[in-house]
Amino acid sequence: MISAESAARALGLLRDPTHFKWYVIPLLLIVVYVYAEQVRARRWPVVLGGLAFWFMDWINEIWNGLVFHFTQYAPVWGAPGDTAYLILIGLNVEICLMFAVMGVSSLLLLPADPRLRILGINNRLFFAALNSALAVAVECWLNAIGALTWEYRYWNRGFPYLVFVIGYLPFFLVAYWVHDLPDTRQQLKAVAALGGVVAASLLLFGGLLGWL
Repeated sequence: MISAESAARALGLLRDPTHFKWYVIPLLLIVVYVYAEQVRARRWPVVLGGLAFWFMDWINEIWNGLVFHFTQYAPVWGAPGDTAYLILIGLNVEICLMFAVMGVSSLLLLPADPRLRILGINNRLFFAALNSALAVAVECWLNAIGALTWEYRYWNRGFPYLVFVIGYLPFFLVAYWVHDLPDTRQQLKAVAALGGVVAASLLLFGGLLGWL
């Protein structure tokens, strides 16, 4: 029996194609344009780092869906609001497309020198922490207006630290790590490994077991 009302609302939307809205198509084209520009400029570290960021979000969304399956209470975060398509219980198509662009944007802001220090801190760690803090602030606002729901004691606006440490910081750190790998072959291997984890998890937990 589902205890959280927000989870029940999200389940009512989950993978229901009747909620489709046409704005998804221009959003998708924006994502394609962003990556096409990086490919045209042959900025492979940005392309592959952006994909790594996107795959990291998928990994988070998968374990979030598994939390709901095993608790039958609520996911750690849910997205029961208006959407064109709810892919997983905490991931709608708008969030998915946003994260596809967010990683690229953050990588374009990085200094060229990975050893540069800002306020005595390595710039990769500095920007990962800064961007994560900004993202958590936006999530707190989304939670306040009901677009994102948080039902657990240690994942809420009064205790946003896990949102920072688990919800965002690894995304940026992994994206920057992939970006800074010494050659494209190593970057491709890292992204392929992340993509493989996502694909295998969706197939197993979603397609075969029906847990997502």
